[in-house]
Amino acid sequence: MASSDSATAPADHKRPRGLAPFLRSQMRNIAPFLTLIFLSAFFAIASPSFATIDNVGNILTQVSVTGIIAVGLTFVILCAEIDLSIASTANVTGIAVAYFTLQESYVNIANVPMPGFAAIPLALALCALLGLVNALGLTLIGIPSFIMTLAMMQIAAGVSALLVRGQIAYKVPDLITTLGSGSIGGIPWIVIVAAVMLLGGHLVLTYTRFGRYVYMVGGNREAAEFAGLNVKLILGSVMVISAVCSGIGGMLGVAHFGSAQQNEFDTYLLDSIAAVVVGGTSLFGGRGGIGNTIVGLFVLGVLNNGLDHVNIDSFLKILIRGLILLAALIINVYAQRLREQAAD
Repeated sequence: MASSDSATAPADHKRPRGLAPFLRSQMRNIAPFLTLIFLSAFFAIASPSFATIDNVGNILTQVSVTGIIAVGLTFVILCAEIDLSIASTANVTGIAVAYFTLQESYVNIANVPMPGFAAIPLALALCALLGLVNALGLTLIGIPSFIMTLAMMQIAAGVSALLVRGQIAYKVPDLITTLGSGSIGGIPWIVIVAAVMLLGGHLVLTYTRFGRYVYMVGGNREAAEFAGLNVKLILGSVMVISAVCSGIGGMLGVAHFGSAQQNEFDTYLLDSIAAVVVGGTSLFGGRGGIGNTIVGLFVLGVLNNGLDHVNIDSFLKILIRGLILLAALIINVYAQRLREQAAD
């Protein structure tokens, strides 16, 4: 018995004891939630129009496109990679689905109109192809994801420019119009689509073998390889998932905004990264998930919406968002250091 007790002593010694060690170990999850509570309380006090049911609906609608894109990005960041092409992929997919839809006579675009049941799959195939190119560059050639997706960001932007040539398209297939700008029972369809995709991403990451592989690859890539996982296949898969989620967000976003044009989704790169990171998913991979992303979405949604309600200068609003992202990055890095110290 003595030997058994002594064998378990080191593990017990390393296990966090008391409230303070627990709070330090959970800092990445606790900090975003506390930030959300603080921001909600502050804006509710500062503006009577903020804490209303209608405004909650506005916040949900405002974060829906970001939420759809952030689902795929969460998979990528959990693998300790990055995808800088998500906004450009969303833009080119939204433009593509309009390009394959018959436009009004006043729209000066030499497009290729097709029925909706053909236009939507073609647009999705385009974004999946862009994701596949990212995947091949990362896994077969060995280009770091930062550089590969930076190049893809320019490629997708170039394709967008070629398709619309500075013009604006307005019509998209009826299904996309309904899902992007319609509602059912007073609930916007785009909110429902975002919720379904977030739920689907959570279920995949939490309850499937693929989800466990994503965490394994992000947590310790060498150990995953030694365990027999096809790490390159997992990395390639998450890049394609990211591109398809971006494409869906782009198509619905075009319908929601009412037009398809160049550079329409440029701000969604920072918004999506911020949602994932502010929510607490580790930039170093292996920790976090869709639940964290949802909290991050609400933090950004409450912040952006609340600043509008208290009439903050629009330039100051950009600065505040940047400061909150910086704070999230500091917490992210600090939490990683604490975990490494605990492991030593």
